[in-house]
Amino acid sequence: MKDVFIFSGTTEGRTLARWLASKGVMVHVRVATDYGAEVMESDDNIDVQVGSCGGAEGIARVITDNMYEIVIDATHPYATTVSKHIRDGCAQAGAEYIRLRRADSNVAVDSDIVAVDSVADAVDYLKDREGIVLAATGSKELDRYTDIPDYRERVVARVLSTMDSVRRAVELGFEGKNLVCAQGPFSEDVNYATLRQIGAKYLVTKDSGTVGGYEEKVRAARRAGVTVVLVRKPDDTGYPYEEVVSMLEQRLGIPREGPVQAPSGRRSVLLVGIGMGPGDVTVRAAEKIGEADLLIGARRMLEAVDTSGKDVLAEYRSDVIVDYMDSHPEYGKIAVLLSGDTGFYSGAKGLLSRIDRSRYDVDTEAGISSVVYLCSKIGETWQDAYLTSAHGRESNIVGLVNTHPKVFTLLSGEDTVHAMCRELFDYGLNDVSVTVGQDFGYPTERVFMGTPSECLDNSFGDLCVALIVNRDPDTRNPIGIPDEEFTRGDAPMTKSEVRALSVAKLKLSPGSVVYDIGAGTGSVSVEMALTAYDGRIYAIEREDVAADLIEVNKRKFRASNIEVVRGIAPEAMADLPAPTHAFIGGSAGNLRQIVQCLLDKNPDVRIVINSVTIETMSETLQVIRDLGLVEEEFVNVTVARSRHLGRYHLMTGQNPVYIAVVRGR
Repeated sequence: MKDVFIFSGTTEGRTLARWLASKGVMVHVRVATDYGAEVMESDDNIDVQVGSCGGAEGIARVITDNMYEIVIDATHPYATTVSKHIRDGCAQAGAEYIRLRRADSNVAVDSDIVAVDSVADAVDYLKDREGIVLAATGSKELDRYTDIPDYRERVVARVLSTMDSVRRAVELGFEGKNLVCAQGPFSEDVNYATLRQIGAKYLVTKDSGTVGGYEEKVRAARRAGVTVVLVRKPDDTGYPYEEVVSMLEQRLGIPREGPVQAPSGRRSVLLVGIGMGPGDVTVRAAEKIGEADLLIGARRMLEAVDTSGKDVLAEYRSDVIVDYMDSHPEYGKIAVLLSGDTGFYSGAKGLLSRIDRSRYDVDTEAGISSVVYLCSKIGETWQDAYLTSAHGRESNIVGLVNTHPKVFTLLSGEDTVHAMCRELFDYGLNDVSVTVGQDFGYPTERVFMGTPSECLDNSFGDLCVALIVNRDPDTRNPIGIPDEEFTRGDAPMTKSEVRALSVAKLKLSPGSVVYDIGAGTGSVSVEMALTAYDGRIYAIEREDVAADLIEVNKRKFRASNIEVVRGIAPEAMADLPAPTHAFIGGSAGNLRQIVQCLLDKNPDVRIVINSVTIETMSETLQVIRDLGLVEEEFVNVTVARSRHLGRYHLMTGQNPVYIAVVRGR
């Protein structure tokens, strides 16, 4: 098979080179810059060279020396001089010249677009007009804009973030707020934000076509009320991408394997929820899957749909999926298959955060969720259920079931079903009703209903979900539990009123990760765990007797999201995850080291420090100053409780407590 020589530097050139390489063709690519070489995908069949061949004569010499018979000109549509040299070089060497033409945009030149023939003409138009100009025509002709009066104040240059482009811009006086360095093409929203931020009145651009993001520029300019000054595209008599591919298939004997997908500046990605298993794909989802030229998903997802005639990638990791899409631009329509519904503990969240919206049109297609399916089968509503997942992640099922009438959770297989039911049983919740659904959409599908202990006597499949119904949930506010409800022993305990105020000052959220340092009986840990019911509390206590009491109170109040850590702080904190909050009730003389450790783990950590003695309060103030903490408030609390003396109530005062509320920054 013959080698092919490509002059590239455009998306079309890169796409064509990758396509040829995938067919076993040796491709020799010439690009003008190091950046052009960097963005070309590495492949054993692609040889990339950087730099000019030296005009038509140099090009002819390279073609002759390497005996190239086919030369593709995929240079930028505005690089007319380069194209002429390539065409003349091919004529001198007797090689076939094929011009790959960029597809035209779909934007009509209306009254809000001023069309000119060159950047110089655009500058002439702008010289006598007022207003900020965004120059988005690249760095090569940036010197033209220096003819505009006050160009250093009026013109903002947007160039590639390469050293050569930035250096040229700075040398011409474009720097600071008048220089934007980034790699396009840009989405409509990015263009719009840039135009609004700089207060632009004019946008100068070339017609780089759909693949170059021209349409997004025009739409953004129209939204922002900005006049587009368009440098017209030179006449281009080449062939569109699809026709070039057909020509190469004939010249090189490459078999046709389906429709040709032309490169597009904004490829489409659809995240499809396919339900629980085979047969659950909605009609709309099936239609969208049928339109895609690449299907991606875990093997189980791919087996649930018709993949005939499609390229497939068996993959579920978001970073690998995005890397694959980015490096395979030959796929214009991609469907990523996801279990259940895209909005319920789906891989869609991770993918949506990673996909570059300036390169892809992204959409989602809803699927049938397992919570909907299970509740419909047993005649229950799910609108009043707390939705969570214990599939590959921690979830405080005990705490949620204790405080909610209904909890729905995703599980893995039999092991997670049994682990959940064992925990419910151990924490005294064996009177709740557990409905387990297994292998929905598959022949082994079934639904089992019973108590946690009854579930433990049964076996389950690989794909399970559960609905737990508690007819008598504890819906009381967890703050201010009476002291006498705790199992106390001889360990110190923060009293109810101070405990309530301290927890309130922490401002916990449901998912907070909290250290309770010097936890004592665990009374503060319990109230924090019941408040941060979807979080994690690490009760750090050096005395084994006190740590044992924390375990007792943890079970008594069904606070399974407490983890007792035995040891002295800060050493005992070393391997714990970063905290969002911390309560320090006892420091054993290590306050400075403890606070420093908290800051090292999370500079934004919020801390409440309680002091009973004047000396500890003084130490706290010194630590706040030395470590540069932000002091929100320092509160002194004095509590008096009544006691009966005959028919009278006498107030008995407790020790005053100093509460410091601080944060890292």
